[in-house]
Amino acid sequence: MKIRQAFAHEYETIKKQRLASYEPFSNVIPAGHWEILKNTLTSENAKNSGAKVFVSEINETIAGSVVLFPSQSKAYEWDTEALEYPEIRMLAVDANFRSNGIGKALVEHCVAVAKEQGYPFIGLHTAHFMESAMRLYKQLGFSRVPSLDFEPLDDGIIVKAFRLNLFP
Repeated sequence: MKIRQAFAHEYETIKKQRLASYEPFSNVIPAGHWEILKNTLTSENAKNSGAKVFVSEINETIAGSVVLFPSQSKAYEWDTEALEYPEIRMLAVDANFRSNGIGKALVEHCVAVAKEQGYPFIGLHTAHFMESAMRLYKQLGFSRVPSLDFEPLDDGIIVKAFRLNLFP
């Protein structure tokens, strides 16, 4: 497995892979929330914010991707607090490559980048229906930060904040 920064010509493929990766959630969340999530997964926000898109490549095939937003950037399309540290977003692994440690490797890569840049923390947000993602983040040492939770729509779905102390 090789982790590298994505090339611009790969962005459309990455967006399609993200959609396919998150599509199973369309059956467990309200339709309006799924529409917003789809728009987020395919938005140009990452490209326009200075974020870095990293991919995991296996045998020259993109197996997964993640976006690392820089500190003080607008990581979401709605109003949220700008953080003093980088934020991981849109972790996605192709269904054919799951259970091979790809998600973990991508998150660990983002952690290493943030640590190398000297940030004290790295953060992320996820929702309760993303159970495997929450298990992964907890295994990697991320802690909940409820004060940074938000509800993008008035549908009861809380997007939960997590943060990892990079220099404990």
